[in-house]
Amino acid sequence: MMKLLIISNSSSGLYGIRKELIHELKKKYSILILSPNDGRMEELKYMSDWVSPLKIDRRGVNCIREIRLFFDILTKVLSVCPDMVITYTIKPNIYAGIICRINHIKHCANITGLGTSFYKKGILRRIIIALYRVALKKTKVVFFENSVNKGIFIEEKIIKASKACVLNGAGVNLEYFNYQKYPKVDNPVSFLFIGRLMREKGIEELFQACRRLNNENYSIRLHILGGYEEDYRLQVDTYMKEGWLIYHGVKDNVRPYLAETHCVILPSWHEGMANTNLEAAASGRPVITSNIPGCREAVIDGISGLYCKPRNVLSIYQAMKKFIVMDNSERECLGIAGRNHMERVFDRKKVVKESIDRMTNELNKC
Repeated sequence: MMKLLIISNSSSGLYGIRKELIHELKKKYSILILSPNDGRMEELKYMSDWVSPLKIDRRGVNCIREIRLFFDILTKVLSVCPDMVITYTIKPNIYAGIICRINHIKHCANITGLGTSFYKKGILRRIIIALYRVALKKTKVVFFENSVNKGIFIEEKIIKASKACVLNGAGVNLEYFNYQKYPKVDNPVSFLFIGRLMREKGIEELFQACRRLNNENYSIRLHILGGYEEDYRLQVDTYMKEGWLIYHGVKDNVRPYLAETHCVILPSWHEGMANTNLEAAASGRPVITSNIPGCREAVIDGISGLYCKPRNVLSIYQAMKKFIVMDNSERECLGIAGRNHMERVFDRKKVVKESIDRMTNELNKC
């Protein structure tokens, strides 16, 4: 049986978003997994034939640590001799891509987002582009979650267009994230932010917009699910004392919180494909999100939610205010339209099938 090695920077992310893909691949192939132990290793062990931990500092640029990571991946790849390596996120894509190229191992890369450094002009961006060109030169297929990211890779001459395949993100499990009846109570209006607390998720602009709405006596609550990527503890404590923010921490199951919210909000600066938007829409919740690639695909502006401008407090405030003054029946209609959009475009079963068809085609080539 052919062996597929999957490398990711998060066991929780891999299980939460890719478990359906792994389940289908397991029917035909032996599945090996290399991933950090951040909460879902036991589940991945149950789903696969071999699992090994990997230490990755997702945002770190310490040269010694990165060299150690490269050789850790190299050692483990050579020890299991896979027929194909499937990678997710920047460091696995680059390091495993180089290793696969040197050792003539078939490789499929998944660009789940370009990362912070890609959006800043400078030496680090040039280094990443150069490394990607080396790593992906012999890669069989590169999956993208939006067409803009694909266009950037082609424009920067990282890959040829023939290697690129745009998926509808990872899709969304429509059975798990089923339609939930819209809450009747509309005072206060409940907004939900799901994600890491970091600048690039637009958290600072969101805080400012909410504070302005609260100061203008609009009855709102902002619920937050997610861990601290950057230190916002003092601000969160302050806003909780003011009464309009409720911080719930990290939760494995977001569905009970989706059931009770009126609207999910994600004013992110950049995304590959925002899974929280897909999950919210599948649950029948309107979404306010940035008008950027990776966010706007999940929302039909004015039909299933509202767009706002990234890094723009006024735009976020105006979108939230527009939602607040709607009556509950209007909001419910937005949520139903979002669910219909997910069923038409983002069914995870379709995304999994497309992914497997393309990978199987590459595996069967001589």
